Amino acid sequence: MRVEIWSDIACPWCYIGKARFAKGLAGFAHRDEVEVVFRSFELDPNSARGVTAPVVEMLAKKYGRTLDEAHGMEEHVAATARAEGLEYRTEGRDHGNTFDIHRLLHLAAARGRQEELLDLAFRANFAEERSVFDPEVLVALGVEAGLEEAEVRTVLADDSAYAAQVRADEREAAELGANAVPFFVLDRRYGISGGQPAEVFTRALEQAWAGRELTRVAPAADACEPDGACAVPQS
Repeated sequence: MRVEIWSDIACPWCYIGKARFAKGLAGFAHRDEVEVVFRSFELDPNSARGVTAPVVEMLAKKYGRTLDEAHGMEEHVAATARAEGLEYRTEGRDHGNTFDIHRLLHLAAARGRQEELLDLAFRANFAEERSVFDPEVLVALGVEAGLEEAEVRTVLADDSAYAAQVRADEREAAELGANAVPFFVLDRRYGISGGQPAEVFTRALEQAWAGRELTRVAPAADACEPDGACAVPQS
């Protein structure tokens, strides 16, 4: 079975959803026969590359909240992440264009190191004091994931490198009806939207394995939408 996951490194529900999916997969009897592939989805593709803004300020502007209220929104998401065993910092994170990160993830996929880089990028963005929008940080992450530094730098210096692959993923997401991430597709037959609980993923895998005739195995859950907006639980 192949599971494809569309996500963006700037999406907190993708970070949380990946951890929940891993737990759900661990509870699936045929987990060793599942291939997981990560696909590109930019939340804010029209944002200027190289320009960043603090996440809290972005949330305040998007939702028409005060900075204190936006910080409270971040704290709520952080609590959800921590409940899944993930580190999540609410101060000092920035938001920007993720196109270069997605291009590097395709390089990593070609070298068999995609999930390693994805995990490192998620951790850098949500748990560490490292900006994934800094090219030098991306180089360091690529090397940590097992890529050759020279190749990483070559890809980052060439805007066309792996650009077609990123765009192809995004076209496929649109064709499949994915308008928010994370979005999970099982064997190109069954879709799951949002960062569902682990047991939902286990059940979906079991249903897909059995070949039942359904197109969506769970209602939409918390997710991030294009333009960088994320459905944040309100206190």
